[in-house]
Amino acid sequence: MHTPFSTPYIGTAGWSLSSAAASHFPVDGSHLQRYAQVLDCVEINSSFYRPHQPATYARWAASVPEHFRFSVKLPRSITHERRLRDSAAELARFAGEVMQLGNKLGCVLVQLPPSLRFDGDVAAAFFHALRQRFDGMLACEARHASWFAADATELLKMQHITRVRADPPAGQPGPHVPTTDIAYLRLHGSPTIYYSDYPADYLAMLAGELRTPAHADSWCIFDNTAAGAALFNALDLHARLG
Repeated sequence: MHTPFSTPYIGTAGWSLSSAAASHFPVDGSHLQRYAQVLDCVEINSSFYRPHQPATYARWAASVPEHFRFSVKLPRSITHERRLRDSAAELARFAGEVMQLGNKLGCVLVQLPPSLRFDGDVAAAFFHALRQRFDGMLACEARHASWFAADATELLKMQHITRVRADPPAGQPGPHVPTTDIAYLRLHGSPTIYYSDYPADYLAMLAGELRTPAHADSWCIFDNTAAGAALFNALDLHARLG
């Protein structure tokens, strides 16, 4: 189930509300409760660094409206330490935690290290195992050029894995080639990654693109959080699409 207006999911990486942005959100409730009354999705990045208790995910799910969705980043123990190999135990633990989000789990995000080259056999086995546990949206942000070649593109299409469209693009040698009908944008800030504010003309262009029916269930996550720009960019884009 999506919002009544079938607009894309617009949100930020994390739900911390700065004092500068606080006036745009309700006064009462936790940061997550206040955030979720205005924006309709969030990306959980802390799961990349450490596990969260199943009860924590259940509490988060109970804190947000029915239409709200979470995207949860896969642990680095799977992507960066085991590099997609022999990770059945870690994957089982992660699944047991995040499934407490219920139908509010909107996406599982797989961010790969820049040094990880595409290996068709390893990737196929890993994404098959991931798909066995999650039947919803899976998104992959690869950062080595080999993941943008034709064989990798074909595998992602076959496994129904959404290739993340990142800004700035890391490792991508040419134009973005989508692998599913649904887009997942991760906007890290440009020219200064994690810091730069996106200008109004860029957000207007993005709104025009996302306003099309083809993007009704797509995601746009602002990760330029270091200086507080992400919330304002998300609010601006959300208003343009409202």
